[in-house]
Amino acid sequence: MSELYMMATISDRNQTRRFLAFYKDYGITVTLLTLGRGTAASEVLDSFGLEATEKAILFAFLTGTQWRAVKTGLQRQIKIDIPGSGIAFILPMSSIGGKKQLQYLTEGREFQKGEESTLKDTVYELLVVIANEGYSEMIMDAARKENAPGGTIIHAKGTGTEKARKFLGFSIAVEKEMIFMVTRRESKNAIMKSIMDAAGLESEARAIVFSLPVTDTAGMRLIEEAEQG
Repeated sequence: MSELYMMATISDRNQTRRFLAFYKDYGITVTLLTLGRGTAASEVLDSFGLEATEKAILFAFLTGTQWRAVKTGLQRQIKIDIPGSGIAFILPMSSIGGKKQLQYLTEGREFQKGEESTLKDTVYELLVVIANEGYSEMIMDAARKENAPGGTIIHAKGTGTEKARKFLGFSIAVEKEMIFMVTRRESKNAIMKSIMDAAGLESEARAIVFSLPVTDTAGMRLIEEAEQG
């Protein structure tokens, strides 16, 4: 899906509403919000005019055409190029588990479906699962059935849940868990299917799963050796 991306925005927490309102003006209301803290060294913060503050991370989904308009708006309206305003970046999505899930994440927007992955030589992919809070073990159990490595779970809050009934046919909980798993590309489809079968939209978990190409890794050597052995 060469024209579909996940956009991440990192800003001070007190700017969250500003960014949410800005994205809503561009028709982007389905987002996930989680919290973090800046860790840059003081000399780096000083050089960019930043402070070591509590951060908000917003995840949203948009097309390539939409990103070009959003990027221009971020530069002109948010003044994002001024140090301390925040950063935004996009990651190409390679696949999404299910048509309804795709319609929900894109809010029904049209996009040009490209080939399976825009990065041809990637060995690994990042699987991202968005599910109702409290079902991470169900999801990980399903993933392990297809020999998935461990995952990382973070808490998030969903926005734009009013769109869910339109595209999914039911309401979804605001409190979410996001699960990140790095897996080999050839294992991706089996793991995604196992998750969808066990914890998909027909279950209480209401899981949505998609993948992002990973260009390189470090720290995966033992997993690779175990697979080869």
